Amino acid sequence: MIGTWVSILPPVIAIVMVLVTRRVLLSLGAGIVTAAFLIASFSPVETLKNVWTAMTISFWDGGLNTYNLFIMLFLLLLGVITAFVSLSGGSAAFARWAVTRIRTKRGAKLLTVILGIAIFVDDYFNSLAVGQIARPITDQHKISRAKLAYFIDSTSAPICVVSPISSWGAFLIGQLAIILGTTAAVTYSPLTAFIMMAPMNFYVIATLSMVFFFAWTNNDFFEMKKHEDRAINEGALYDPDKEIPGELKEDFPEHNHGKVIDLVAPIVTLIVVTLGMMVYTGYKEAGVFNIWAIFENTDVPKSLVIGGITATVLAMILYMMQMKVNKTASYSWMGRAFISGLKAMMPAILILIFAWGLTELIATLDTGLFLSETVEKFNIPVAFLPVLIFVLAGLMAFSTGTSWGSFGILMPIAGTIMVNAAPELLLPALAAVLAGAVFGDHCSPISDTTILSSTGAGCNHMDHVATQLPYAMVAASVAASGYFVLGLTGSVWIGLAAVVIILIVLFTYWTAKGRQRQAHTA
Repeated sequence: MIGTWVSILPPVIAIVMVLVTRRVLLSLGAGIVTAAFLIASFSPVETLKNVWTAMTISFWDGGLNTYNLFIMLFLLLLGVITAFVSLSGGSAAFARWAVTRIRTKRGAKLLTVILGIAIFVDDYFNSLAVGQIARPITDQHKISRAKLAYFIDSTSAPICVVSPISSWGAFLIGQLAIILGTTAAVTYSPLTAFIMMAPMNFYVIATLSMVFFFAWTNNDFFEMKKHEDRAINEGALYDPDKEIPGELKEDFPEHNHGKVIDLVAPIVTLIVVTLGMMVYTGYKEAGVFNIWAIFENTDVPKSLVIGGITATVLAMILYMMQMKVNKTASYSWMGRAFISGLKAMMPAILILIFAWGLTELIATLDTGLFLSETVEKFNIPVAFLPVLIFVLAGLMAFSTGTSWGSFGILMPIAGTIMVNAAPELLLPALAAVLAGAVFGDHCSPISDTTILSSTGAGCNHMDHVATQLPYAMVAASVAASGYFVLGLTGSVWIGLAAVVIILIVLFTYWTAKGRQRQAHTA
């Protein structure tokens, strides 16, 4: 069962079920049971043991799993911060302030995109921090939560994968050092190679171009258009009948004592302390003050937790300072806000636990290795390798829910193939791995980044997946066309030119269609 075609069944079952039923936990659970059953060779007792292992891997993995535990703890802290910011009136005050400065819907969308690009150090941090800052503004301008989630998700991993000063960049530069060290055909350093690969990542270029286009215009299609139309016409930013991770259920007392600083101070503290701790933990581990070494050795989850605790304490203090003037303020409400914040994040944490469990079992089944070996067995012409590597990386990340796992498996394989077949296409092929893995991770309903993006935006998880998928597929089609041209011509710049031309044609067409719709409506 392990490493054979059967290994693709668990992710396929989970993904198909989640798209059909829209019930995430049920679908992930079905994938977990299927994977556990296959690993156990149909033994009921061993299957139960495997299910237990999958469900506890988030807490215990041969020892206390601090990485996952810290991520979950940070989510809980973020829920508490959100609750106290709402209780103190900070969210409402910030929204009122922002509307006087950011007066258009376009401005609100562009601000979200710029924030997503600016907070590039880590995708988890990006997804949750941008949501906290932008949500009051986008809500005020009647931008659907699904659109906000799309902006967040499309500026987290796509930015991190091309940024050398990020947790992703540090990991990838380390991977490149191993791959490039095995061939004498390459003379540049891993850092130089990473920077050179940025313009070769056609999926990132297509995705970011589309993000700016849809932020600047009012064009939308498929499911996203339904969400945007409902937000504009009915004022409903999300479907109230669906579960919204991170959405507070408590109705806090209304008052006029909230200030902008009640929201800004905790969020700025969260960002500053987290970044400071990332530098500190990286420096402590590396033992040298080198920016690349620091981000390669930084402890992101621990930094997030310390930043979260500091921001939570500050949010509580700011609320307590209102007690002298705010008649509704009380320690009783503090307790209720704390519990409300924890409860708001529980759906997201449960989805993460199930997704991590399924990912662990898929890794045991060697699903990714099977997919890569299948392609390796075929005698494929060199011209088709970049686009096929892109597609394979996308399938692998989509099926496994992890881009990093796809990087680890496919980059050495792609490197070996290209060094032997076409050394001049080594970096484009490695860039195709990065692009495809981000695309697959971007679309996958079992991806932790996708889950955290919907949580940060306060959007139903499956609504986010359904609305983002068409946009990601368009960007992937553009990128695949670019890699196909690159393979045929052997030129990165001709491939990039193809991507730019296709995007210009699409934007022109979408703009013309948008004007037609406006004229018809008028």
